[in-house]
Amino acid sequence: MTPFIRLHPADDVLIARQQLLSGTSVEGVPVKGLIPAGHKIATHAIAQGEPVRRYNQIIGFASKPIAAGEHVHTHNLDMGPNKGDFERDYAFGADVKPEPARREATFMGIKRADGRVATRNYIGVLTSVNCSATAARAIADHFSRRTNPAALAAFPNVDGVVALTHGTGCGMDTEGTGMQLLQRTLAGYATHANFAAVLVVGLGCEANQINAWLAHSSLREGETFKVFNIQDTGGTTKTVAKGVALINEMLPIVNNVKREPCSAAHITIGLQCGGSDGYSGISANPALGAAVDLLVAHGGTAILSETPEIYGAEHLLTRRAVKPEVAEKLIQRIKWWEHYTEINEGEMNNNPSPGNKAGGLTTILEKSLGAVAKGGTSNLQAVYEYAEPVSAHGFVYMDTPGYDPVSATGQVAGGANLICFTTGRGSAYGCAPSPSLKLSTNSALWRKQEDDMDINCGEIIDGSSTVAEMGQRIFELVLATASGEPSKSEKHGYGQNEFVPWQVGAVM
Repeated sequence: MTPFIRLHPADDVLIARQQLLSGTSVEGVPVKGLIPAGHKIATHAIAQGEPVRRYNQIIGFASKPIAAGEHVHTHNLDMGPNKGDFERDYAFGADVKPEPARREATFMGIKRADGRVATRNYIGVLTSVNCSATAARAIADHFSRRTNPAALAAFPNVDGVVALTHGTGCGMDTEGTGMQLLQRTLAGYATHANFAAVLVVGLGCEANQINAWLAHSSLREGETFKVFNIQDTGGTTKTVAKGVALINEMLPIVNNVKREPCSAAHITIGLQCGGSDGYSGISANPALGAAVDLLVAHGGTAILSETPEIYGAEHLLTRRAVKPEVAEKLIQRIKWWEHYTEINEGEMNNNPSPGNKAGGLTTILEKSLGAVAKGGTSNLQAVYEYAEPVSAHGFVYMDTPGYDPVSATGQVAGGANLICFTTGRGSAYGCAPSPSLKLSTNSALWRKQEDDMDINCGEIIDGSSTVAEMGQRIFELVLATASGEPSKSEKHGYGQNEFVPWQVGAVM
């Protein structure tokens, strides 16, 4: 096995499979200096200003002359004088292919009365505003299996009671985009299949009035959906007591379920990557993409997101759009982000993070080209805005920020009943009420942080597995997890603190 990886014959760089010492030969070129694992080596001399290719795509421009065998990174590669604004061939629909033959697989799911299928069976405690967060957490804490196991002892089919609180809901324009996003997110969670029952706790005087939210979201109270305010109830103590009493009334109803065979078509995966490294686009991301193609062939749905992290690779998605308007909507969201970062005195290449760069990623273009690999090769069926209900089946896109908790929150609000999260640096993450699977991009991370990782895609880098083989393993793990097998993050109790709705607009 070579100590480096070539991804495409036309590439200007190779990827170090392991740390390379000065003088090591790569394709007959002696390495100059120390090259960390996952980082790039120039295969030939590159003049200042010339584009540099990886995946046979431009990942940046030489900011100074680069010698053959030299380390290629932030010291000699950037977005160019136009900050990445170079012509891309969007070629709408050019790579659309015939839909795959339908395949059948099942998992043990929970069928709801309205026909939806759940992968988990939770009770949720939501808040309209940050002011009611403490009361909501106290209600959920009463039912904690760790501190008060007796509370749920008689209800083995209930996965738990979770409080999903947030830091907003007031000090904002009641008719603005920020309020619309918050209310849409809360509605998506309130109606999520993995929540068998929901309690919503407000303060009473907040901008995000519960009654207005109910009206905007076409929601109404019922046997398993209750709302109330602290001010109307008479303070925190009475609020917590009322919330506990209401959940005690809901528990027998929520417990009255059983798992049964359900089509894999009912699985909707939110695709995430965080703490990426130079191997993400070689191992875990394409392996997850292979699993996505399998899920789509079985009638399921996968949601790619994180718009700032597909920037520079959006042309690979527009080529797969089934209709011109789908591609056009994606480009519109890219333009919105360019404007959004500009008015906030930032730029799209503020991403990658320091950890990404330490792992070998240099520009957002390079990171994005690896990130889109999570979406496999299936046709792009639809593009959604943040937290919109996902109604299409197959591979779809949702516009979200790149920050993982915010992005995944939007995907779950849209209906994702499972998250697959790739990482090369070791992200710690979980997502209630949808289980989250973590995919390690390299074996060193797996050995160091196996406690948090569900599967090791580093075997691809090691040469002991292929992308296709790993994709099949991920798909099988998805089915097992959807059937109730707990993920590593669930075992650790992750999920409540990772609910982070996207906050847009002025805080007043």
